[in-house]
Amino acid sequence: MFDFSIVTDWIHAMLTSAMPDGLAIFIECVLIGVFMYAIIAMIMIFMERKVCAAFQCRLGPNRVGPWGVFQLFADVVKMLIKEIIVIRHSDKFLYNLAPYIVILGSILAFACIPINKGMEVLDFNVGIFFFMAASSIGVVGILLAGWSSNNKYSLIGAMRSGAQMVSYELSVGLSILTIVVLTDTMQFSQIVERQADGWFIFKGHIPALIAFVIYLIAGNAEVNRGPFDLPEAESELTAGYHTEYSGMHFGFFYLAEFMNLFIVASIAATIFFGGWMPLHISGWDGFNQVMDYIPGFVWFFAKAFFVVWLLMWIKWTFPRLRIDQILHLEWKVLVPIGLVNLLLMTVCVVFGWHF
Repeated sequence: MFDFSIVTDWIHAMLTSAMPDGLAIFIECVLIGVFMYAIIAMIMIFMERKVCAAFQCRLGPNRVGPWGVFQLFADVVKMLIKEIIVIRHSDKFLYNLAPYIVILGSILAFACIPINKGMEVLDFNVGIFFFMAASSIGVVGILLAGWSSNNKYSLIGAMRSGAQMVSYELSVGLSILTIVVLTDTMQFSQIVERQADGWFIFKGHIPALIAFVIYLIAGNAEVNRGPFDLPEAESELTAGYHTEYSGMHFGFFYLAEFMNLFIVASIAATIFFGGWMPLHISGWDGFNQVMDYIPGFVWFFAKAFFVVWLLMWIKWTFPRLRIDQILHLEWKVLVPIGLVNLLLMTVCVVFGWHF
């Protein structure tokens, strides 16, 4: 597996030789933000439209450019030139701050994702802990957006979102903790490398499979996607917590939602499907050798977008739940199952019952 740290170290050395260290790091962060965060977000938006259209027996965008590809760029330009409307009776400071907090939490969580060996922004021994902390920042921005807008629909949507996201973070944490018990590490790169001889979804035994199903459900609820999109229920709350936002402020919420969806899928691909590790089958040496020729980042993106497709399938298949059903599912179903599953994984590790 090619180590991309050779390339990244070369780029960093080239930049630092021509400019101060601080400026070099700033340029590197901007490049990562523009070429990775923005491009992936645009791919996600286009994929959402096409997958939604396929499930509803439609064509989706098909007029602007081949297969409607340029429709996305047209929408980006439209979003950028939209006027940012100032709400008269809002808390202007918090109202303007909220979108940036939401996007900040998304960017920090995105920085934890290991795309390939040596191709991660943040990789340290408490990566899981940092990811959980960073991904929790977004709910603060959502609550601020709902309260500062001085709109009853926004406030109700923010309260729903806060209750839902805080609740389902527990199930997400239990699912990830199940894999931490299996691997005995909280470092993402180490979790990936310990799947070199088999992905945890296969060799982690039944607890890993249960953890994946819980993570899939809880992760979908964590990013306010259907059927858990009560905070943005159009039939009840117009647009929920971002009803009063327009222009690029609304664009930040829109962008963060799709990036959070990709982040949830990426973490699932990392801890359950081996991240950048290729598919190996014991005894199939020829097959394994062919799989090794495929670059690690190709494996990672293929797995991540497969999980994204699963989450979109869930959204466009199941009807929207009520808020009491959402909280009942979390506290009376997923949390007890997650706790028992964590105990089961601990027993499997202690007695060596996993593959």
